[in-house]
Amino acid sequence: MVPDEKNIAHPTFAKALRFWFKLGFISFGGTAGHIAIMHTELVEKKKWISETRFLHALNYCMLLPGPEATELAIYIGWLLHKTLGGIVAGVLFILPSACMIWVLSYVYLMFGHVAWINSIFYGLKPAVLAIVAFAAIRIGKRALKNGLMWVVAGLAFVALYFFKAPFTTIIAGAAVIGLLGQKLRPAKSSLEMANDDLAEKEAGVINDAVDSPAHTKSSWRRTVRVLAVGLVLWWVPVLACVNWLGWNHTLSREGIFFSKAAMVTFGGSYAALQYVSQQGVQHFHWLDAGQMVDGLGLAETTPGPLMIVLQFVGFLGGWQHPGGLPRLLAATVASAITVWATFVPCFLWIFLGAPYIEQLRGNVKLTAALSSVTAAVVGVVLNLAVWFGVNVLFPEAGPAHGVNWFAVTISVIAFVGMFRWKWDIIPVILGAGVAGILYRMAF
Repeated sequence: MVPDEKNIAHPTFAKALRFWFKLGFISFGGTAGHIAIMHTELVEKKKWISETRFLHALNYCMLLPGPEATELAIYIGWLLHKTLGGIVAGVLFILPSACMIWVLSYVYLMFGHVAWINSIFYGLKPAVLAIVAFAAIRIGKRALKNGLMWVVAGLAFVALYFFKAPFTTIIAGAAVIGLLGQKLRPAKSSLEMANDDLAEKEAGVINDAVDSPAHTKSSWRRTVRVLAVGLVLWWVPVLACVNWLGWNHTLSREGIFFSKAAMVTFGGSYAALQYVSQQGVQHFHWLDAGQMVDGLGLAETTPGPLMIVLQFVGFLGGWQHPGGLPRLLAATVASAITVWATFVPCFLWIFLGAPYIEQLRGNVKLTAALSSVTAAVVGVVLNLAVWFGVNVLFPEAGPAHGVNWFAVTISVIAFVGMFRWKWDIIPVILGAGVAGILYRMAF
């Protein structure tokens, strides 16, 4: 039986607000790290959402263009506290990192690299590695329920890490495998994560044992209203910028370009970065390749969505091509229009599609396909963990050039602390940052 839900109180809006505010400051580690933190906090500790509902939401977000972790936060916030809850969750997930990137972008252009900031980041990277590795193990234990799921996860990892396969191809292939598995061996296929045995073991305010909240019901009237409001909010600032400065001004071109990127960048942050890097560096010349790498480094080591690196691109484009405006004003407006065009669509995708995904939650074929996508996500997280590990533990040029023993030490301590002693994310991050400063001061 499901644990007595009366003992798991529905969080008040104020309580959820405090959590989303905290999440914006502790969500290090890129997409995998963000998913790990939300899973730990919302599923395991607070029990605001059950395992199957969390994975169901995650699967849908993985199919969307744009940053999956941001969309997942919006989805869960919406489930808990309607549209306002989704808006608050998404905005507070993005806002701290947007403010930090603005400051760091200005410092980067005015003063170059700042030693103490680099020291903090030096300690944070191995802690993030531990968080991501822990996530891969924890999510894998729950998601890989049979041999077929292990095969899907393994294929996803091999395809990404060794063959650099497009993310969309991997997700589409996983969905097809799930459908075929359900069709060919329905009696033995345990691809359905939302099975009765698992649901009975789960506890959560939002879980599979109860119906979806009333506000998640879909209707054509609601769909049309959401689409109209979303498109107006998305495009009015962009078109206002065009009307103010003209089509060929850098700020206008950034608004249009990043709006386009928000619609076509399937495959998560790294797929989006590849597309934006190519266009921003080679076509528009808003920044050079070295600056793009520096921007990615800033985004990797600040909390919030990795996609926030696009704000750095926008800031530098406005600063270096102000088009008659004061540099700082041009860079600030460019930064704002970039963030707006990149992240407002995330809210639209969730508010538009999530009600239909909720209605289809009991659909056997959809569940099988999405559950197979979950297995592929495990491979994706593992790929990120390995990629991040190689770059953190062997920072020069791979294993042949020696190990960063400081990073190894911090990673092991953080991982063991979280695994054995259930350390919280905040002390892990703060401790690693302090360790980075002390190490750089000593050496």
